[in-house]
Amino acid sequence: MHYILFDGDRRESLLPLTYTRPVAEIRIGILTLKEKWERYLNSNVEVLTQTYLQKKFPLVSTDDNVLIKASLLADESLAGRVGDLQIGEGLFSGDQLLACRCKKVSDLDTPERFIRVDYQKAFSEIRNTWDIFSMNGEAMESDFDLLTAGRTSEPISSTNRVTNPERIFLEGGARVEHSILNASSGPIYIGSDAEVMEGCLIRGGFALGPHGVVKMGAKIYGPTTAGPYCKIGGEINNSVLFGYSNKGHDGFLGNAVLGEWCNLGADTNNSNLKNNYAKVRLWNYASGRFDQTGLQFCGLIMGDHSKSAINTMFNTGTVVGVNCNIFAAGFPKNFIPSFSWGGTKGFSTYMPEKAFEAARVAMERRGVSFTPEDEELMLEVFEMTREYRKD
Repeated sequence: MHYILFDGDRRESLLPLTYTRPVAEIRIGILTLKEKWERYLNSNVEVLTQTYLQKKFPLVSTDDNVLIKASLLADESLAGRVGDLQIGEGLFSGDQLLACRCKKVSDLDTPERFIRVDYQKAFSEIRNTWDIFSMNGEAMESDFDLLTAGRTSEPISSTNRVTNPERIFLEGGARVEHSILNASSGPIYIGSDAEVMEGCLIRGGFALGPHGVVKMGAKIYGPTTAGPYCKIGGEINNSVLFGYSNKGHDGFLGNAVLGEWCNLGADTNNSNLKNNYAKVRLWNYASGRFDQTGLQFCGLIMGDHSKSAINTMFNTGTVVGVNCNIFAAGFPKNFIPSFSWGGTKGFSTYMPEKAFEAARVAMERRGVSFTPEDEELMLEVFEMTREYRKD
């Protein structure tokens, strides 16, 4: 069988994060959605995504394909049922197609043709951007157990103060010295060659990806995830940074999601609670309006390659698109379209050639190239998001 994760009907509700990646590449817990499925299925997994993304995320199909809705969080029960599907069968929960097995990928367009198999157990799905931080604790617990089962952590240095050490795991090359690690509220996972510098206060759950850095004196409240090559500092609470993003200075980030290659300048802060304690509304691309999240705590959602200057302040429930450059004192509006340049006094269009120049420099510093495929993808995003900007 050939496993493929398809974007499904949640992709638009997960913008701006899915402007630049398939749904399957969203990180929640420790692993991406794709990495979770690969581990539970013990198999490589392909992705079926938007046409403009396929050059960067190509699909190889066969005459025996198992297609799985990418927004689902893999677990043992669901993966087992998916693996049992026969050709022509579809796994359904109510009217929702969770997975199907077919000879042609195009069969996905006519789900009524599949022989119905009902899935009656509970499952988890990311339906909106705010689910990523809201469900991060549950996902982290599952990923921690999955990654550490039958394995032994690298030794934790005696210079640290540790609570619940059996729920702390250091991969090879990880370095943690002179810090406080409290895993009583959730696990703590430190990836390979990552570093927690001196004087950090970490309350789990917390996950730091390979080559990530927690800078001196940071205060981390779980459940928080910083993916590969992230640099974080200051105060962070219940946030997810996908990878290669920096929040390296003092300032508060809470109930937030940052994509890749984001950078928050020194003393950037986001509000995650309204002064009147009301539930937070957040911009939703699918509905084209600010939707009720049902959450009292909801901070910042930021797309790839967006940046804030020193002392930037974000209001409760702010959505920032892809390739934005935000600066100036005061609170900018709480929906900032992709390729925007400016702040409280207004925004102009951040032209692609300037945005790409910054992206090349940022990526080269980490030994990563900004490829022609990246440029073509971003130009598509620029055109797709034109309607939101006042060009």
